[in-house]
Amino acid sequence: MIDTYSVPLTRLVQEFQLTPAYRSSDYESIRVTVEDVSRPGLQLAGYFDHFEPMRLQVLGNVEMSYLRKISQEQRSIIFDRLFSFKIPALIIARNMDPDETCVEMAKKHDITILRCQETTSYMVSSLISYLKSALAPRITRHGVLVDVYGEGLLLVGESGIGKSEAAVELIKRGHRLIADDAVEIKKISSTSLMGTAPDLIRNYIELRGIGLINVAKLFGMGAIKGENVIDLVINIVPWSNHEIYDRLGLDEQCIDILGVKVPQITIPITPGRNLAVILEAAAMNNRQKKMGYNAAVEFTEQINKHFDESAGQNF
Repeated sequence: MIDTYSVPLTRLVQEFQLTPAYRSSDYESIRVTVEDVSRPGLQLAGYFDHFEPMRLQVLGNVEMSYLRKISQEQRSIIFDRLFSFKIPALIIARNMDPDETCVEMAKKHDITILRCQETTSYMVSSLISYLKSALAPRITRHGVLVDVYGEGLLLVGESGIGKSEAAVELIKRGHRLIADDAVEIKKISSTSLMGTAPDLIRNYIELRGIGLINVAKLFGMGAIKGENVIDLVINIVPWSNHEIYDRLGLDEQCIDILGVKVPQITIPITPGRNLAVILEAAAMNNRQKKMGYNAAVEFTEQINKHFDESAGQNF
């Protein structure tokens, strides 16, 4: 199930060091639910077709200059209509003060007005970038996420298969844990997924027979990482003599998570297999593939070339 998120306006005020010029009565409970931010240029001219009232509205030097050139009556009409849409908040850039008409209409419609010292373009781009990450579609999956040689490996498989034990072995080998048992995955772009741990279980690993351990305190702060892009999904399964497993690596499989296709491989395990070493090899191999080198393709080409040369010598 995909969760829908929102961001409290007060968090944006703190994050971007905004100064309230007027606080609405619901200031503490306002939540932003869309990632887009608008500069209401056309709306100041009276054009409100296709206006999106759920977006934060930002006024900059151009908009404020225009407002100063029109009459107070016109400003009153414009702000009255703009604030009637119940926008989350109006932000004025470059630390400019709102005029009396703006504040008057904000009080009438109970709309928050904020000020910032940054330029308009910087504020708009920064808000969009922050909101895109904070409001990204996300889902929680059972598994373990580790950073191995810079590659984010999402280990999945049935409970008790050995995912957490493999993660501990990887940590001892110098790699880092992002999440154990539950991984929060969010879509940060059309091609990328970011994984992190829920706050309640961050830095903890459950080992059957031992219980919970705090990785940061047991292995040091270098053994953990807050979040990581998911580069490869590894499905760990018990070895079965009745299954046929890929031995060359030519068949590239992907799994769809939140509409993003992520490479996936299946690793069958039996007692005695060093899973940590196999996972390290999988991470390096995936990194090589992203850089344009595929050992399986190279090997296949060499075999085909060998048979072609052998066939030519027979004639």
